[in-house]
Amino acid sequence: MKKILIINGHPNKDSFNFGIAKAYQDGALQSGAEVKEIVIADLNFNPNLQFGYQKRMELEPDLVKAWEKIQWADHLVWIHPVWWGGLPAITKGFIDRLFLPGFAFKYRENSVWWDKLLKGKTAHIITTLDQPGLYYRFFFGRPSVNQLRKSVLQFCGVKPVKVTYVGIIKTLDIKQREVWLEKIKLLGFKRK
Repeated sequence: MKKILIINGHPNKDSFNFGIAKAYQDGALQSGAEVKEIVIADLNFNPNLQFGYQKRMELEPDLVKAWEKIQWADHLVWIHPVWWGGLPAITKGFIDRLFLPGFAFKYRENSVWWDKLLKGKTAHIITTLDQPGLYYRFFFGRPSVNQLRKSVLQFCGVKPVKVTYVGIIKTLDIKQREVWLEKIKLLGFKRK
């Protein structure tokens, strides 16, 4: 049985991202997977990595529970909007506070190399856009995907990391949203 963790990075619970998370969860549960969820907006934590890596900040209880879920999971599903080419601030803060040396990776002494502590996990990024996915990818260079996929997940050993672009959100009517939700439910069923 695959253990899937859905990490919802949208701060607004009325957003389409929450419908996407539910659709993915429904599909995954129908396939027999075990599913847990983190709604970053529900967590009580300081998103500011105040001292960088110079001084460790104590993890709030919600971050401790979130990290336990990340360790538990085989497959991480990240759902978030793209704002100004990047991740929402709360999602970036969640990453800054949790994906730490000694947790997600470990620097090697007297070396430029590091150990990837999340090896064996896979991921899927589902991101919503107010522009065509191809435009975001080829014209802007998909900065949010590069940050999360390459600079965070793959850096820590998570691979492969698949990506699905959903949009153009601002122009989707109800029928088009329903089509997207069915596609996402199928992704969850196939556990991708």
